[in-house]
Amino acid sequence: MPASRMTVSRFGEEHFGGAQLGDVRRRNRLVALATQMAKHPGGTLPTKLKNPADLKALYRLMDNDAVTHEEVLRPHVGRTLGRMRAHEGKVLILHDTTELDYSGLISLRDELGQIGNGGGRGYKCHNSLAVIAESREVLGLAHQILFSRPRVPKGEKKSARRQRTTRESRLWKQGSQAIPAAPEGRLWVDVADRGADTTEFMDFEEAHGKKYLVRSQHNRWVLRGHDGETERVKLHDLLRSLPEAGRRTVDVPARAGQPARTATVGVAWMPVRVLPPRQPRGNERGKPLAVWAVRVWELDPPDKVSEPLEWILLTNVPVSTFEEACERLDWYALRWIVEEYHKAMKTGCRIEDMEFRDQERLKPAIALVSVLAIFLLTLRDASRCSDADQRSARDLVPDEYVTVLSAWRFQTPDRDLTVRQFYFALARLGGHQNRRCDHPPGWLVLWRGWTQLHAMVEGAIATGGIRCG
Repeated sequence: MPASRMTVSRFGEEHFGGAQLGDVRRRNRLVALATQMAKHPGGTLPTKLKNPADLKALYRLMDNDAVTHEEVLRPHVGRTLGRMRAHEGKVLILHDTTELDYSGLISLRDELGQIGNGGGRGYKCHNSLAVIAESREVLGLAHQILFSRPRVPKGEKKSARRQRTTRESRLWKQGSQAIPAAPEGRLWVDVADRGADTTEFMDFEEAHGKKYLVRSQHNRWVLRGHDGETERVKLHDLLRSLPEAGRRTVDVPARAGQPARTATVGVAWMPVRVLPPRQPRGNERGKPLAVWAVRVWELDPPDKVSEPLEWILLTNVPVSTFEEACERLDWYALRWIVEEYHKAMKTGCRIEDMEFRDQERLKPAIALVSVLAIFLLTLRDASRCSDADQRSARDLVPDEYVTVLSAWRFQTPDRDLTVRQFYFALARLGGHQNRRCDHPPGWLVLWRGWTQLHAMVEGAIATGGIRCG
């Protein structure tokens, strides 16, 4: 079922119905709890599950040895891979890592890994989010790794660090390893930030027939072109010496101290061969890697912008025209979706506020809430579909939600809102002004609107104003 066709009432069945938890009653409980939480995804677990019996049922479910992080996540990942295979266009797999801070869980302090500057405790959560390149629709999580950063012995030699299997830099390779290669004739591209700029990762991708797009971090040695004996030059120096091949605009989201803006950028590209390091760093073949390097840089940035945009991208998907270079730029720009997803996990779902005394109970709860965080990204995607102006919102959300929102926004509870009308009314409830000069509503304003709408629906049901279902 496409994300835009998935309803709240079927959320649990769609994402967790295939869970193998050793007892069908556990599976049914997981499905029911997930559906309840989708109706009120914001806040802490007691906020999501206001009935004490439901909250107790969740804790008891997480306390069962058959309920693991892998098994809770497995049906959702299978659903995501199925949707990836069914899509005939280009699929981007956005890889990124975020820290989950559980420093406040004193009983787990000695079990959890280091985060931040080493004083905090929690996980490095590495997510692989599948997205349709053309429409930006989120297909779901293709994989998730909960990594506990180990305490590294003082004075560890470089050779020992390179061979250590618990190196954080290997998360990118491990994330890719867990996802099968694209079917023949399809294009799936692993998209990653500078953390993946290792020859070990790129060599793995090439050796296994995978496609990738990575932002360069290191000004490493390369050879010009893909053939022949050419001079050895520094990658970043070479790209910055190339003339501008064309211009276009890029929407840059807001950052700390910098508002969102539309930047005019120059674009240039060149085929190069990335040379392997003299000392191998992990498991790699030690062969030059033929890639296309694309530079994107901001022209005439505003004075208030402290860090003008510059991306140097490496890809093994061929680039021979300005249009193809711009497509690679667009692919990388979609990486911001996974950053939005991480905000949805933390700010929206409050995934760091869960309190468990055992790692093996905390991990499956992280899997459950991680899938829940997909929900509002899905709602936003539905509003962008071509049929959003014709399709009834009642196909997506329960009738009582449409009735209450219609009464609040249009003073007509019996109005049958379209998906787009519901989306913008929900955004207005969350504080968006819907002015022509405003950017489209993001997940956070939708989250606020959904939380308020759920409370309004509960109030209407409690007072007898409407009937549930």
